[in-house]
Amino acid sequence: MSSTSKIVKGPLAVEASRTSRPEIVATVAEVIADVRQNGDAAVRRWSQKFDGWSPESFQLSPDQVASVVSSVPETVLDDLRFVQRQVRGFAQAQRDSLNDFEVETLPGVYLGQRNIPIGAAGAYVPGGRYPLTASAHMTVLTAKVAGVGRVAATTPPDRGTPPPVSIAAMHLAGADEIYVMGGVQAVAALALGTETIAAVDMLAGPGNAYVAEAKRQLFGEVGIDLFAGPTEVLIVADETADPLVVATDLLSQAEHGPDSPAVLITTSHEVATRTIAYVEELLPGLSTGEIAGRAWRDRGEVIVVPSLDAAYELADEYASEHVQILTAEPREALHRMRNYGALFLGDKTCVAYGDKVIGTNHVLPTMGAARYTGGLWVGKYLKTVTYQEIQNAASSAELGEICGRASRIENFEGHARSGDVRSARYGSARPAWTDHAFGRA
Repeated sequence: MSSTSKIVKGPLAVEASRTSRPEIVATVAEVIADVRQNGDAAVRRWSQKFDGWSPESFQLSPDQVASVVSSVPETVLDDLRFVQRQVRGFAQAQRDSLNDFEVETLPGVYLGQRNIPIGAAGAYVPGGRYPLTASAHMTVLTAKVAGVGRVAATTPPDRGTPPPVSIAAMHLAGADEIYVMGGVQAVAALALGTETIAAVDMLAGPGNAYVAEAKRQLFGEVGIDLFAGPTEVLIVADETADPLVVATDLLSQAEHGPDSPAVLITTSHEVATRTIAYVEELLPGLSTGEIAGRAWRDRGEVIVVPSLDAAYELADEYASEHVQILTAEPREALHRMRNYGALFLGDKTCVAYGDKVIGTNHVLPTMGAARYTGGLWVGKYLKTVTYQEIQNAASSAELGEICGRASRIENFEGHARSGDVRSARYGSARPAWTDHAFGRA
């Protein structure tokens, strides 16, 4: 095997990337504090410093949006519409699966659950080296399908101008407000609000290390979709896998950044060695080869295991963002694995489809977070809340007696009395303290 691969038992770079570097933490805290105190003036100051961008208004007017969208080739708009139909269809299926309900647990005791959309969401669509237009579909469109009334979307300027394709994607996805702002100042403005930007209830969307740290620091004041780190891919392959496909798919994710893990777990020594050879052969001709090459060198792993049982077990330890199954029976992974952000089954499927066109959401957990959470979906924009109503007096009295006893076990006398008054009013139990209250002194 080549020196670029590493045979190890656990993920690389996870501990190093769980927390932001001190200089990032400090810069983000400074920007947030400034926006909190100085609003629009702070946003403008930091935007000028970081992006060289200080327009009269960061929000695009409807006429400006229409002008920008009209500059996008119709074929590109058609492709955006196609992808958004896929995303909308899957998101709508998710929404339809979430039903409100009400049950009667005792005579006249009704308990219910409702799924209520949040009021306003902020969507961050990355720009710069990689204008991730697909993130507009994943964040804006999914929020609108969930029923969010106001979605404010923002993306960084591209060399001093609004990026046309990103603006078109946000517009077609249904964004109610479109801003051309990037970085921490944009996230802070949406979370905290300024003189001209109303605050949102939740932030969603990927970003660089500064954006991720800003979301971390603002979490609690607003909700967030998830804490995200570098993109990850893990492939489980057996002897039937095509090493060229494996190598191509590993590099497709390694090009996201030099800190993106690209891992192959295989039962075949031949697949392992040929995959490494193909990676080395493909890198020089890849336009993003410098970045992908660094990721492969520093974060690439190829691990040969004795069986698919061992492969699935090890893959679950990684809890990778994207897990691709290239085996003779790929659907076995549905029953054998539990820790992944998204699963891609068979060689006709690939992670790039999930990133760009297939319709499932690509905002996914990284750095082992797939052990306890899934990715962004319609449900993230909903608050699942409950309600209770008792219409039967006897049931209220019965619950009141039990509440009194249960509360006194925990020394919560006030809670106990709240139950007591109902058992006294609607039943035969009359704790002594209620006699005067009910005129029985």
